[in-house]
Amino acid sequence: MTFSQEPRVEHGHGVQNGIESRGFATKAVHAGSPHDPVTGAVIPTISLSTTFAQTAVGSPVGLYEYSRSSNPNRDNFETAVAALEGARYALAFSSGSAATATILQSLATGSHVISVSDVYGGTHRYFTKVATAHGVRVTFSGSIEVDVRSLIEPATKLIWIETPSNPTLSLVDIRAVADVAHEFGILVVVDNTFLSPYVQNPLKHGADIVVHSVTKYINGHSDVLMGVAAFSDEDLIDHLRFLQNAIGAVPSPFDCWLAHRGLKTLHLRAKAASQNAQAVAEALEASQHVIAVNYPGLNSHAQRYVALKQHRKGLGGGMLSFRIKGGAKAAHKFCQLTKIFTLAESLGGVESLCEVPSSMTHAGIPQIEREAAGVYDDLVRLSCGIEDLDDLVGDVLQAVETTVALLEAGSV
Repeated sequence: MTFSQEPRVEHGHGVQNGIESRGFATKAVHAGSPHDPVTGAVIPTISLSTTFAQTAVGSPVGLYEYSRSSNPNRDNFETAVAALEGARYALAFSSGSAATATILQSLATGSHVISVSDVYGGTHRYFTKVATAHGVRVTFSGSIEVDVRSLIEPATKLIWIETPSNPTLSLVDIRAVADVAHEFGILVVVDNTFLSPYVQNPLKHGADIVVHSVTKYINGHSDVLMGVAAFSDEDLIDHLRFLQNAIGAVPSPFDCWLAHRGLKTLHLRAKAASQNAQAVAEALEASQHVIAVNYPGLNSHAQRYVALKQHRKGLGGGMLSFRIKGGAKAAHKFCQLTKIFTLAESLGGVESLCEVPSSMTHAGIPQIEREAAGVYDDLVRLSCGIEDLDDLVGDVLQAVETTVALLEAGSV
């Protein structure tokens, strides 16, 4: 398939020479960060210009013509993400939702998509409210590894996976689904936002495209809204780059610079968040006031074996959810009683956050569908940051105990 667009010189999207053989931390620090040949600056400058001079018609001074089509900071960031995901290419977007929308809009009218049922609320909204408007049907499955073969139709073009899922932290064996999908020439997309490239690299397990809300772990500081898609297929780069440029949902140079700066410490933040989440999950699992804890790092997790196979060193990541006794009232009160965990949407930042998905991030999903996916009104989602481990454990336990005490006293 051929697409026309403004002329573009190839640059900035592949892995730098030799860097692909380095360790993750080395890639994080150096990929996409060439030293300035004039000043020697070790950190690239921010290029805010929207247009670039040409010496003659069609002959730009350098590699760039117009910032929507390409920009030095965006290229640097894309190169770094590609390196960390083991991909040949990466494309950045103005948000994770824009990355999702662009991939779905790459499908022809009449296409069919299979998705895990437990997906981010914004993804579910796009699948059910927007994709249908341009003739793309989506079938949801609560057990995609078991159902995938039976759900495939002649029109099936793409399978969408979140692993871990949001917010119940269920896992999917990517290789098991990809092997079936590829028998039929179907693309597999994995939303890797919850784990980041440090904990999991879906392309290594058979996925064709990996997407992230850069807003979360990759940037890591709750100050940038961005998305990214990474892949290695040469046909995909032409198709998706055309849509990236034609739709124009691209991030600003400054946001790309900030996200690239955040990415350089991803390995440190992801390890700290995983260690904190593991301790918090274990403490909650031991509490008599908690019905259940969803965390891939626990041996009690139903798909712990998948985490051991797909996650770096079996890490569980920084996200977990749990059901508190006392129903929706208890869940809401818990989030008001934490002193370190902030009641707010989003995740993956250096600070710890808590929220009630049924009333916040997943409120747009009908209750029957939510509960079928395990998103009950008493479910609390936690994003563990990089604060001191003991402080986070103590904060969660005091909030649980205070909530229960208030419930028993009839004060909630």
